[in-house]
Amino acid sequence: MITYIKNVVSLKLDVHICTGCNMCINVCPHNVFLLKEKRAYITNIDACMECGACQLNCPENAISVLSGVGCAAGIIQGYLKGTDPTCGCETDNCC
Repeated sequence: MITYIKNVVSLKLDVHICTGCNMCINVCPHNVFLLKEKRAYITNIDACMECGACQLNCPENAISVLSGVGCAAGIIQGYLKGTDPTCGCETDNCC
């Protein structure tokens, strides 16, 4: 499992709003979410690459994340520019 820089992810989930539709689980490329007792829960926040797929697909708006920042943005920008991925942190533990 890929893990990015610890304790910096902007991902938030309001479990009180969640209806357990499974959309976040279906679209998350890193299995950050788990369904338990008919609600989604974040199981490994440090695996989140802040792509925003969960937020965009949550019909209840129970999820917020600052997409376009962090490692996901670095990987996408590197691909588009034809360069190595970088999110500006300049360490071996990033991207």
